[in-house]
Amino acid sequence: MQTSIKNNRYRLKPHEVVALQRMRETETRNILVIGDLHEPFCLDGYLDWCLEQYETYSCNQVIFIGDIIDNHYASYHETSADGMGGSDELELSIQRIARWYKAFPKAKVIIGNHDRLIMRKAQTSAIPSKWIKSYKEVLEVPDWEFTERYEQDGVQYIHGEGGQAYTKCKADLMNTVQGHLHTLAGCQHFVGRKFRVFGMQVGCGIDFGSYAMAYAKYGKKVAIGAGVVLNNGTLPINLLMPL
Repeated sequence: MQTSIKNNRYRLKPHEVVALQRMRETETRNILVIGDLHEPFCLDGYLDWCLEQYETYSCNQVIFIGDIIDNHYASYHETSADGMGGSDELELSIQRIARWYKAFPKAKVIIGNHDRLIMRKAQTSAIPSKWIKSYKEVLEVPDWEFTERYEQDGVQYIHGEGGQAYTKCKADLMNTVQGHLHTLAGCQHFVGRKFRVFGMQVGCGIDFGSYAMAYAKYGKKVAIGAGVVLNNGTLPINLLMPL
């Protein structure tokens, strides 16, 4: 886990664990960027794989890039007639998100278009925002920070409804990391006379065989992956999960 040097696999003494944790928190910032989960339709094994990447790359921060919940029942598009009802889907989502919260109790969460669906439904029905609970209240993740956009070390983290990260980084002349596009994963660098920026698509963690993904069953398969941004924003690496 984030705060205890997961499983203490190196058999560190308590004071060594504390020292290593302080070093992680105060020196180099290494960020694990987790792809769209779309719970409760996240691929089994994706969480364990993300934990492995967190340890492998000595990460000390976590960003979920958006769409941690699918809200399939509330979609503005056609939904599965054989799928779960709203209450059952939400409860299962909360249960499955609890595993992520246990693994990564401190995290930034970018708000994605699927996360916003309930807020959009409220707007459609002219329900004042004061009646609506926060994401952290509903999903029972009190220490996660939800935001539309996060910037650190000259890198912006967005969900990415506006197009590909490669386009966004050139338009903003700013390093950009995003999700949203399930079939795209990779990192490109663009170099000009006086600037150098990168755009990274981190992939996703979606179970392509779930009924929520039926709309895409005749298209490309999804890119199961994540990303890390190491050395205080200077080294982006795209990671694909072995299938």
